[in-house]
Amino acid sequence: MSDSESLQSELQVVQGCLSGDGESLRLFISRFRSSVYGLCYRILRHHEDAEDVVQDTFLRAIRSLHQWDQQRPLKPWLLTIAANRCRTALAKRSRSVVHYKQEVTDLAVSKVAPAETSCDLAGELEHCLQKLKPNLRECFLLFYREQLSCAEVAERMQCPEGTIKTWLHRARHQLSSILKQRGVS
Repeated sequence: MSDSESLQSELQVVQGCLSGDGESLRLFISRFRSSVYGLCYRILRHHEDAEDVVQDTFLRAIRSLHQWDQQRPLKPWLLTIAANRCRTALAKRSRSVVHYKQEVTDLAVSKVAPAETSCDLAGELEHCLQKLKPNLRECFLLFYREQLSCAEVAERMQCPEGTIKTWLHRARHQLSSILKQRGVS
């Protein structure tokens, strides 16, 4: 499907959603659910939290469809909403005492468990990504997993492109250091 066909198809789905067509709503959600969930899970690292944010994302998106710029693709707009909802969820989580206790428990377990428990580099990288600050992790994931350009990541995270480049540099440097500490070269 070409870009113009995809945009036309998206326009039809959005118009159906705006008119209250239930089938269009189901199509809208089914078309983008896996991408939205994937982003939410990679940022939040918790299935139930990711599911909650996915629902909130679609509710907000459907309420705001009339504001979407129809000259631009729908998926980046939707993923921006999801990333913003994830940031909100992370902020709420950081204020939670329960979350703090869980981090302390996880830290204690990770010091007891040897680095060899992760059997591949991907597993090690996933583990190390969790040690990054949320903004560095989100930036890294958007750039490398979602394969967005620095400009697109900057737009999605609502910060200057230079900041994104700095965060990517810091994320790579910190990941390298963490991997070396864990004995992965």
